Amino acid sequence: MSTTQQLQDFVQQVRRDIVRMVHAVKSGHPGGSLGCAEFLTTLYQDVMDYSTDFTMDGKNEDLFFLSNGHISPVYYSVLARSGFFPVKELATFRKLGTRLQGHPTTHEGLPGIRIASGSLGQGMSVSLGAAQAKKLNGDTKLVYSLHGDGELEEGQNWEAIMYAAGKKVDNYIATIDYNGQQIDGSTDDVMPLGDLRAKFEAFGWIVLDVEKGNDVESIKNGLVEAKSFTGKGKPICILLHTEMGNGIDFMMHTHAWHGKSPSDAQLEDALSQNPETLGDY
Repeated sequence: MSTTQQLQDFVQQVRRDIVRMVHAVKSGHPGGSLGCAEFLTTLYQDVMDYSTDFTMDGKNEDLFFLSNGHISPVYYSVLARSGFFPVKELATFRKLGTRLQGHPTTHEGLPGIRIASGSLGQGMSVSLGAAQAKKLNGDTKLVYSLHGDGELEEGQNWEAIMYAAGKKVDNYIATIDYNGQQIDGSTDDVMPLGDLRAKFEAFGWIVLDVEKGNDVESIKNGLVEAKSFTGKGKPICILLHTEMGNGIDFMMHTHAWHGKSPSDAQLEDALSQNPETLGDY
């Protein structure tokens, strides 16, 4: 278990990693990555039961699947700083021959990665397969996944949402990064999602709201509560209310940083707002 201060220090260093990685290659997705830094930090540093002696089958350990794979900078940072691969490898992000591609892939054998992503909307289907496999194998550990709210505009998600409840996949916790933003603007402008809680509940899910989705204590409490509902015949959904670009003032309250790298001056500004805590790569 990590203290709140330890989690916050971890998050702050992850923010530095994100903006440095994206700046170095002038490409990547810092906005959503920053918005999910607290969630992935809390999940990996305080909640999930896993081994860094990585195997693809993941027997007898909790599994996580990142569906909105464009936020790979935060995922790579958290994995590296959780011990899956050397932190110095973050310097290879999006470079020729790297294992750290723009979207995570599996054929490079990067420890921690169990699903390739690119086209959005597929992560829930994969997660459900893994959760059902665990049940068939008598494995009592859980499966977690993360999805963008804009990603729910993809139809395959709703087939999976219907399937999860219909098959009583109750060892599965799906989290929605509910930031209200996507590449072209707000989700309300592009394709209104309506009442997500009511929709998931209508499909037979247990739904929890974490209103402070960038607060590690609130996230921890939400995940603990979600775990308490596993094994009760229904899949669980967490609506995580986050702020895209959180922790860097000029990246917040806008969709503009969905897929845009900071300039040299903006990088220095971002780093000044998040002093080094665990050591830069």
